Amino acid sequence: MALKVKAVERLLKFDKESAGKYRYVMKADLYTSLTQAKVIKEAALRSGVSQGVMKACWDAAGEVIKAWATEGHSVALPGLGTMRFGLRSKAVENVNDVKTSLIESRRIIFTPSVDLKDELANTAIQITCIDRNGNEVKRVTSTSGEVEDPEGLTPDPSPKGEGGDNGGGNGDSDE
Repeated sequence: MALKVKAVERLLKFDKESAGKYRYVMKADLYTSLTQAKVIKEAALRSGVSQGVMKACWDAAGEVIKAWATEGHSVALPGLGTMRFGLRSKAVENVNDVKTSLIESRRIIFTPSVDLKDELANTAIQITCIDRNGNEVKRVTSTSGEVEDPEGLTPDPSPKGEGGDNGGGNGDSDE
């Protein structure tokens, strides 16, 4: 299986006065959103348990993850990585100026596992190039590549299967 990407020729303008230039802009071509029911059905089939049991487990795991994450824990998501909550806020010099209104946004931070990153790196990518008139002009297929690490985390030195899910913070100043 391969990830599908579209590279569509678009007119890009960097200011109102410029004429702009045509460039091919890539974006992932998403298929469809899978419903929770479909995921539960497939997980039940793969695990050999009934859909009712799988749904109960799924719901319970979701509640546990939500409860622990809102208590400040980094929570393992089996086979995927970890998630935790964080925030973006303004900095102030004086302790008397610290208040909740400095918080600009709350965020969910997901750190993928090494296995998940490896799976993505080993997944082929198919790029379909489409010109400004909507015509397909080229197809490109890759076999593997690097996985972006938006949080700048260093690779886990532990061997696979011995942890490696970066269970805590990464020293960001935005938490």
